[in-house]
Amino acid sequence: VGHHRGRDRRGGIGAATAQLLIDGGATVAVAARSHHEQTPSGAAFIQGDITTLTGANAVAEEALKILGGLDILVNNAGAATPRLPGSEMSTDEDWLDALMINFMSAVRVTNPLLKSLRESGSGAIVNVTSGGVIPFHGFLAHYGAAKAALSSYTRSLAKELAPAGVRVNLVTPGAIITPGGDEGRQQLAAAFGITVEQLYKAIPLEGRPGTAADMAEMIAFLASDRAAYVTGHNHFVSGGQGELA
Repeated sequence: VGHHRGRDRRGGIGAATAQLLIDGGATVAVAARSHHEQTPSGAAFIQGDITTLTGANAVAEEALKILGGLDILVNNAGAATPRLPGSEMSTDEDWLDALMINFMSAVRVTNPLLKSLRESGSGAIVNVTSGGVIPFHGFLAHYGAAKAALSSYTRSLAKELAPAGVRVNLVTPGAIITPGGDEGRQQLAAAFGITVEQLYKAIPLEGRPGTAADMAEMIAFLASDRAAYVTGHNHFVSGGQGELA
């Protein structure tokens, strides 16, 4: 189950992941506020807004109705509005909006699906975060705080669900080429007075960005039986940036 908004910095990752899961034989439902041209034709589409409790519950209920049960859940909602020059420009609404989109959406979708995931006996949850490859600057402090909450939630949920055989992992993208991601990097580069190409040069792996397909491969791996002994970890898809850089 994924989610797409116009401001989503990872536009394309959800679609790429859905297609890869379909190619692997999974029956997939994708949730969004409106149908997007990238949505794979082989996926069931659920219209809804998971940033509200009512909307998230409706999406979860419809997903269970379509799928009959659930053993894979991918939480991919994410968006942020930079407030230059620093955190003092972020309003109370900015903070609440960041929490609803980047953190509470995952909580609200996951909670009503936990019973089905536990019953699967071998389910997997993959939460997608962002920005872990660079320190968050003040103009994205609200976004970073929300994603930090998602990271903590992922680790807690991994411990809670492990006895039931359900694995929970986090995936952190680096510079991934998507329409929304490109826009975000342009804003970041402008804030530092450099070019996007200079941002890419800091990436250890050939100084190049990644693709939505790179992200999809990691997500699909963590959702599959090939990762049967992997849970509670943050997996970077960042070309070498991040924890080890």
